This record gives sequence, structure tokens and C-alpha cells, in this order.
Amino acid sequence: MANEMMKTLVQTGRGTPTGNLLRRYWVPVMLSSEIAEPDGPQIRVQIMGEKLLAFRDTQGRPGLISEFCSHRGVSLYFGRNEDNGIRCSYHGLKFDVTGKCVDVPQAPQVCERMSITGYPCVERAGILWAYMGPKDKQPAPPGVEWANLPDDHVFVSKRLQESNYLQAMEGGIDTSHVSFVHRFEVDGDPLHQGTKANDYIKADGNVIFEIERNDFGLTLFGRRKGEPDSYYWRVTQWLFPWYNLIPPFGDHALGGHVWVPIDDHHCWAWSINFQPHRPLSAQERQHLSEGKGVHCEYEEGTAVPGGTFRPKANKENDYLLDRVAQKEKRAFSGVFGFAAQDASLQESMGPIQDHENEKLLPSDRAIVMARRMLYEAAVNLEQGIEPPALDSNKQRVRAAGVLLPIEQKPQDWAKVHLADAKDQQVYSL
Repeated sequence: MANEMMKTLVQTGRGTPTGNLLRRYWVPVMLSSEIAEPDGPQIRVQIMGEKLLAFRDTQGRPGLISEFCSHRGVSLYFGRNEDNGIRCSYHGLKFDVTGKCVDVPQAPQVCERMSITGYPCVERAGILWAYMGPKDKQPAPPGVEWANLPDDHVFVSKRLQESNYLQAMEGGIDTSHVSFVHRFEVDGDPLHQGTKANDYIKADGNVIFEIERNDFGLTLFGRRKGEPDSYYWRVTQWLFPWYNLIPPFGDHALGGHVWVPIDDHHCWAWSINFQPHRPLSAQERQHLSEGKGVHCEYEEGTAVPGGTFRPKANKENDYLLDRVAQKEKRAFSGVFGFAAQDASLQESMGPIQDHENEKLLPSDRAIVMARRMLYEAAVNLEQGIEPPALDSNKQRVRAAGVLLPIEQKPQDWAKVHLADAKDQQVYSL
């Protein structure tokens, strides 16, 4: 059963159980800036194995359509983006942002049957999102807090990860690794340094988890020793099916991730930082643009519209591993940068992790629960049962770091302070 579950979860192509499930949610596809100009160059995109084309039409509307013309299968990447549509360079068929065929020069009467796949799009937080599921099941746009803030409150980036989305996402769910692979990075990184959270994390690597399943996914309560009369709780949120909200550090920007399959061996790792109550400062934005915090530096020439966005530290160069820095305790694994540290370990598992031979620990309980939730939802959808967490109003939760008296239950505290981020203060140490 476990083997069948994992084989199901790692396959996301069209028509697969997990692929059908993930298509029921709004999908982060690309940075809006990649198709910044009306009638600008169209961009190839691949999501969950589907080869697509993104463009912005004359009126500024974004479109995400099949890459290939319905006539002879020519790639529309080589077409012309003009006059509110993409015109195929081979025989002149033209398609609008919805995939509707609006012109067949040789036979105008067959326009209707020549249309191609097109997906509804919205833009939030500098991201182009698409809904790739059944038209009559389209949910409300994403409700996560950072996707509904003013643009100057948010910074987003994406990077190519050369592994299945599942093992990448599970790294975000697993917060116990912070005490190890990121141990030395937190002191110098400008998005983490100078906080009391660092002291608690480094002082106690034996995290004890309490996990709560709820309407939107899972809440992970990670307990470490705090002060003599308190525990330090790091509250991580996993929002079904692929969001993660990271407990904050001091007054630094809050953070999160989204993991989106490109195909079964690659994914987009989206990284987000945001300030709920104010714009990001010029210094914060500079640090984020430089790849600090959960972001990364890119391989030269790849962070461009339609580029690979491959990190500078990648598997071809052993992630710039520095054994001297490892020995001198400047980098726990010898790899620098949160993103590179995570990617190096997750990609080292192979494109798809060998789940059959893994031996899980008590600290992996949240990963086990997330897998089970995804699998149950995928199987249930095959039987006509609607998937969970489609209500965007349930996504307005927040992560936190907080000291609570030893006798206080964090679940009770979270219900009051984290269930709806609106008008709440940020809880961080």
C-alpha cells in the first residue's frame, strides 16, 4: 500500500490521480515580469508535464495556452504575438488568450473546431497563476496572505529544482532540519540574524512535534526549550496542496514557499518574503534581490524571461561545496545559502527519492500525514469526492514563533492568533 501511495504521489501528468488533484487548485506558473509587455515575446512553459505557451496580448491580458497549433502541431513559440492573439507562422491560424481559434485564413468556417487548450489566468504578488482543472470547478483566486498584499509588501522568486516536487515540499514541511543544515547560516544571513529564535533553535535540536490536521492542511507545532518557565514554539503551516509558511525570525520579513511540478523529475521552488503591515524596505528588497534568505543567486544568463532560473550553486558544481568552511563551522554541510543547502540534500536523493528504502523517524510524522492527505484526496477525486481546502478563505493563516507558558496548549493559542491573519500582529522572536 505504501509503495502504491508513493508511486501515485510522484506522478503529476495529465490524467494521473495526483495530476488531476493538483489541477483543481490555482497554479503558480511564472513571474508576471516574464511577459511584461503587451504583444511582447511569448514564453514556453511546462507545468505538470504539459507544454504550454504564455503571452500578454495587445490589451495586456495574460494567456496560457497549448504550445502547439491545432492544424499541424507546429509550435506557436515561432508565431507572431499581435492584434490580441498568437498567429501561427506556418499557415496563419490565430489563437486568443483563452485558446479560442479566431482566424483560419484558408477556411474561416472551421474556426470553432480548431481551438486549443487555454487556461484561465490571474495575477497576484507578481505571479501569473493559472487554473488547469475542469471549467465548472474553478475555485476563487488564491487566498494566502502574501498573494493579496500590495506589491511593495512582497518579494517573490523562483528557482529550478532538479527533483520531484514531493521531496522538495517535504523539506519545507520538515522543520527539524533547521537545527542542522541551516545551523551556521542563520547568524550571518540578513533575513535571519540577530534574533532570539536563533538561540533557541541552536540550543535544542531535539524538536518535539504536535501536529493538527485542519480545513486547510496541517499545522505543525515544533517545541523547543525556551526560558525556564516556557517553551519556544515554531508554528509552521502547510496549506494543501503545496504551500508552506515558515515561522518568522524577529522583525524580519515573513516567508513561505510553493512547490509546483514541471514534470516528474523537476519542479519550480517558489520563495516568498513579505511584510503584512508595511512595504519592504529598500535594504530588505536589496538583500532579497541578491539571493539572501530563502532565495538564491542564479547561474549566469538563466534568470531571464523563459529562462531556466537555475541556481548558481547546482549539482554540476557540487553546490559550490566548501570543505574548509564546513570544518571551520561556517557552513554545516559545506554548502552556503538556505536554498542551495536544501536543494543539495533533496536533489541528492535522486530525481525521485527511493521511498521503498527510507526509514522514517518520529519527527517525520507531519510528512507522513501530508502524504496521506494528498493520497486520500487523489483517490477520492477518482471516485467523485471533492478535494479539500478549495475555500480560499481558509488560506489566510499565518506562521509564528512564540514563547508560551509550559502548561499552555499551542493549539488553543493558534486558534485565536493565527487562524485568520487579517488585523493580527506578527508573532515572532
